[in-house]
Amino acid sequence: MNLRVLRIELKRSVAPWAGAVVLTTALAFLYAVDAAWWRDTTAWTAQWTSLAMWTRSLLFYLWPLVVGLGALQGLRDHRSRMSELLTSTPRPAWHRAATLTGTTAITLSSAFALLVLVGAVQVLGNTDYTHLGWLPISLVGALFLVAGGVLGMGAGRALPSALTPPGLAMTAFVFTAFMYMSLGQTETTTATGVTTTEPNQISLLSPTVQEVRNVLVTLSPAVHVGQTIWLLGMAVTGFALLVAATGRGRLIALTPLLAGALIALLVLPTDPHRIYVLDKAAAELVCDGPVCVTRTQQARLTDLAGPGKRALRLLHGALGDQAPVSVHENTALLPDGATPRWSRTTVLFRFDDDLIAAAAKGQSLTWALIAKGIVPGCVPVGFSGTGDDVAQTVALSWVLGSLTPLPGTTGMGPGPKADAEARPIWKQLMALPRAEQLARVNAMRAAAFSCKGDALQALNGGGSR
Repeated sequence: MNLRVLRIELKRSVAPWAGAVVLTTALAFLYAVDAAWWRDTTAWTAQWTSLAMWTRSLLFYLWPLVVGLGALQGLRDHRSRMSELLTSTPRPAWHRAATLTGTTAITLSSAFALLVLVGAVQVLGNTDYTHLGWLPISLVGALFLVAGGVLGMGAGRALPSALTPPGLAMTAFVFTAFMYMSLGQTETTTATGVTTTEPNQISLLSPTVQEVRNVLVTLSPAVHVGQTIWLLGMAVTGFALLVAATGRGRLIALTPLLAGALIALLVLPTDPHRIYVLDKAAAELVCDGPVCVTRTQQARLTDLAGPGKRALRLLHGALGDQAPVSVHENTALLPDGATPRWSRTTVLFRFDDDLIAAAAKGQSLTWALIAKGIVPGCVPVGFSGTGDDVAQTVALSWVLGSLTPLPGTTGMGPGPKADAEARPIWKQLMALPRAEQLARVNAMRAAAFSCKGDALQALNGGGSR
């Protein structure tokens, strides 16, 4: 396809409008809505993998739109009543179809690339960790748009009706919704009795991905391979429908779509824990003495190292040999609803933890790490809040020797209430002999780390829940 033909097709086809819709609506959605893609370390402009995942999640509505616009393009010959004329020309049907699909592929992939580029410019200024592991996620996303557009064109050519574009767009939207909410999800119950859902193998036929909750999570290579096979089958079917002139030919054209789905399901992982996996390169630790962060957050190590070392010294002075000896960013990848896992020898944290995020840096960060070193919190993975504000306040105040509020709790909210509840408990604790204080704090710490007992009850000599 030469440039002259490309210019003509760009003037005559819906392709430029489809590309404009993809780019403008996606940017409007991202910038007009203050949602999770702007917050914490998983913001779409914070890290490369987060950028790729968040832009892929927009395919939840972009893909159905593209399928519908492709079907509208497929009606062009029927609307102009040129079908019989075109079949009488010496130019082969596949040649005309290649020109049309090529134009659509260029505009849709360019629009998606520009969307990613807008985020990439901002990511460059927000992180020192650069890698190419995010590229397959975005490339498959662009392929989803191209394959959806080609399939829509083929369907519009095969079913020349004014109802085909809106009907096909709605069908595609229902398909993505079912994959995200029911058909593509498997309900599970955790050991703590929390009911959650996990994506299954069928969900990977959908263009969208889950909401980004952990910057260290990425899609496995098997997912990229399986989805590519599925999309190639989809694109071949769309192209074959554009070329087919008989009902039998159109039925045969469905074969690549069905074969692609079957082969893809054989390649795609069946284990939910092999779909969204830990990015080992991103999770590699970068350390300053006993204080370590992942490579994704290595720019924050300077601000963390000093407070982290001070927290370890204060914890050792209070707990003695039972104190933790290092501070590490938590790289454990657990399913939503699971009970957190903690280490007695290492203070584990995430920068998105409510307590750490509120601490910012300096002294407040030291206080937050001390609190997490004794009472790390047992809220199930994926849920917000700590649930242990009072116990953490008592623990921090005991180490410091004076009643000290948790970082970020001096204003309105649960902070003042936690301080009021912690005051009498802390006074009773400080009135005891030092050996008894240490024994009770160690009991509280044991209950907090096991997540099987109430930390405050253990502090007061009580048992498990």
